[in-house]
Amino acid sequence: MNQRRSFFVLTMMVFGFAFLYIPILSLIVYSFNESRLVTVWGGFSTKWYVALLHNEPVKQAAWLSFRIATMNATGATILGTLAGLALARFGRFRSRSLLAGLTTAPLVMPEVITGLSMLLLFVAMEQVFHWPDGRGITTITIAHITFSMAYVTVVVQSRLATLDESLEEAALDLGARPAKVFFLITLPIIMPAILAGWLLAFTLSWDDLVITSFVNGPGSSTLPVLIFSKMRLGVSPDINALATVLVLIVTVGIVAAGLLMARQQKRRDLDVQQAVAGNQ
Repeated sequence: MNQRRSFFVLTMMVFGFAFLYIPILSLIVYSFNESRLVTVWGGFSTKWYVALLHNEPVKQAAWLSFRIATMNATGATILGTLAGLALARFGRFRSRSLLAGLTTAPLVMPEVITGLSMLLLFVAMEQVFHWPDGRGITTITIAHITFSMAYVTVVVQSRLATLDESLEEAALDLGARPAKVFFLITLPIIMPAILAGWLLAFTLSWDDLVITSFVNGPGSSTLPVLIFSKMRLGVSPDINALATVLVLIVTVGIVAAGLLMARQQKRRDLDVQQAVAGNQ
C-alpha cells in the first residue's frame, strides 16, 4: 500500500514538473532556431540573441523595469518590515486590526481593482495637488509598492513570530536599549526574511502587467507591457531569446540567494554551537 502511494505521488510530481517546465524548455530550445517561424525548426543559430542586443526599445524597457523593480523592492521592504514588526511585536494596540487588514488586503484583491483604484487616485491627486504630473515611473513605482509591501509584511511577520524573544529580553536585561537590541540582535536574525521579501517584491514588480497597464503613460512602457504589445502581432523569435535571458537571470539570482541564505544559516548555527559550548 505504501509502495503504491509512493509511486502515485512520484508520478504526480513528475507530471506536475513536466507541465510547468516543458513549455519553458521548449521556449529556450526555439530561441536558438534559425527560422523566423517559432514553431518550425530551421537549424541552430544565435542570430536572435544578436538581434536582441541591437533592439533599443527592449533594452530601454528592461532598464526601466529594473529601475522600478529596485525602487519598489527597497520601498516595499522598508514599509513591510516596519508593518511586520508592529504586528508581531507591539501586541494588541488600537487600530491593529485595521493595520492588519490594510496590509493583507492587496494579497486577495484582484489586480484589476487595484490598478483601477490607483489610476483614479492619481487622477484625483493631479487635479487637486497637481502631482503627480501625468502617469509614468513615479506612479508605477507607487502602485507597485502598494501591493508588494503586503508580501514583505507577511514574510517578516512570520519570521518574527517564530523568533525566540528570550534573546531580546536577555539583551534588555543586560542594559541594552531597544534600538540597539533591534539593530544588533533582531535585525541580523530576520535578515534572511527581509532579503527574501526584497527578492519577492522585486520579482512581483518586474513581471507585473495588469496594474502597470493602468498607471503607466507615454514613454514608460515596462518590459512586460512591451512584450504583451508585441505578442498581439504574433510571437517572434527575439521574444524567445529575451525570455531565455530572463530565465537565466532568475535562475542565477535564485541560486545566489539560496547559497547566501544557506551560508548565513550555517554561520548562525556555528555561533549557537560555540555559545552553548562556552556556557558548558
